[in-house]
Amino acid sequence: MRPVNAPARGARRRRWPRALLALTAAVGLLLLGPLGVLASGTVDLDTPWYARSSERTGLAPDPAATREAVVQVYGARAVRWRGAFAIHPWIAVKRAGAESYTTYQVVGWRAMRGGDAVVVTEGAVPDRHWYGAAPQLLREHRGPQAQALIDRIEAAVQRYPWPRTYRAWPGPNSNTFVAWVAREVPELGLDLPAHAIGKDWLGPSTFVAPAPSGTGWQVSAWGLAGVTLARDEGLELQLLGLGFGVDLDDARLRLPGLGSWPGP
Repeated sequence: MRPVNAPARGARRRRWPRALLALTAAVGLLLLGPLGVLASGTVDLDTPWYARSSERTGLAPDPAATREAVVQVYGARAVRWRGAFAIHPWIAVKRAGAESYTTYQVVGWRAMRGGDAVVVTEGAVPDRHWYGAAPQLLREHRGPQAQALIDRIEAAVQRYPWPRTYRAWPGPNSNTFVAWVAREVPELGLDLPAHAIGKDWLGPSTFVAPAPSGTGWQVSAWGLAGVTLARDEGLELQLLGLGFGVDLDDARLRLPGLGSWPGP
């Protein structure tokens, strides 16, 4: 005699291939962005990292001529093929009256060698190319507002919970670090782009947190799947670290690989 619940079990078995097919199709669509970046030649796949440009871009005010405080956040495409998927970000600060910048970032190879991945560079040139990739200015504050942010940024850097842990995907990585600082200092108002892979990694046991901009909230399962809803970020869904959605505040789409469309 056939068990009563046999049809239900059969229906569940048939749903699995369909779900897997739908997931595969969704990932395939999301990969069109990074593949398009690779096809466009935007990412340099040939030049050795040590031979790439590190020239200034002029985005940072001359510290000797600028007496006011400055806070800037930069992002540039990662090195080689990773640049088709993600950016590498860093934070630069200059106090009022100071004649040099200090930068804060996470560099993965240091953690992989057992060291501290958080790199603090005094006297830095913050607007240099990142191994040949031109940086984009993601956020800037000047004057008294910037001066008030600097102490809080520096304190947040010291509290970063994963200084000796680094995973390029899904995190924690350099985007995780900058997003964490932004959540600790919401007045920074940082809207990280969709291709800042790792920004949605909230920790091994945290699944709900403020959005990096401080203007909304996000839910994320280890940076692999989640959703962000905020005034600055708009609505962004994440699947396997790839973010996509719509930013109504800036009238742009948020797309994997591209960051946003139309671009800045």
